[in-house]
Amino acid sequence: MARRLPRVVLDTNVLLVSISPRSDSYWLYESFLLGKFTLCVTTEVLMEYAEIISRHMGQTFCEQTLEVILSAVNTRRIIPAYRFNLLRDPDDNKFVDCAIAANARCIVSHDRDFWVLREVEFPKMAVVDTKKFYELLSLSFPRTE
Repeated sequence: MARRLPRVVLDTNVLLVSISPRSDSYWLYESFLLGKFTLCVTTEVLMEYAEIISRHMGQTFCEQTLEVILSAVNTRRIIPAYRFNLLRDPDDNKFVDCAIAANARCIVSHDRDFWVLREVEFPKMAVVDTKKFYELLSLSFPRTE
């Protein structure tokens, strides 16, 4: 029986620091490329990814990255039916709405504004940093050496 990949939403800054092969966080993007989790995105999330990646890494790199994300079999396009407005920063709510609609295991972020979700009883959404996400991936896919 095939194992269902954990569904995950990546905050833009987490994605940004993970896409360069020279980054210490490249393991995260590489884990996505290796199909270790399902990346859930909405049109709004993709638009923010495009804006920030192109600003920091250039338009060509941005286009290549988005092409990889959109063509990956472990990417899920999500269309949220409801806006929860759980965060103080309205710009961050798109990640929460995506995660809830996708029934994601977690949102990976270092943004403290997301921490309020830890106190919300419903809808329940886990927020983890990259260190914790690394641990979660290790538990989901233990080494078989």
